[in-house]
Amino acid sequence: MAATSAARAVGRRSRQLFDIFVAEVPWTVSSKELKEYFSQFGSVQRCQLPFDRDTGFHRRYCWIKFSTPEDVQNVLQKDSHILEGSKLALKQQTRRRRSQRRNPRE
Repeated sequence: MAATSAARAVGRRSRQLFDIFVAEVPWTVSSKELKEYFSQFGSVQRCQLPFDRDTGFHRRYCWIKFSTPEDVQNVLQKDSHILEGSKLALKQQTRRRRSQRRNPRE
């Protein structure tokens, strides 16, 4: 049990390093297609599209990591992003340094 919770904690920490969270991803879109789509706005370092182990389908959301903050701004400047007829919902991930994080014990 401890190993599983530790692995989840590492996964949560790694997601904080991504620039953009993308929701409403169509079932038919792959991580390769997402990376290709978003690379028109800048250099995509990583695209993480999690899959459900039980169904084998992805969970219809992903995280995108860009090389520069300018690339992120290029993506966010576009009003809507549509893939295979579905409008994607984008949210910029906020990053905080450890010193800026709230103390959970407060």
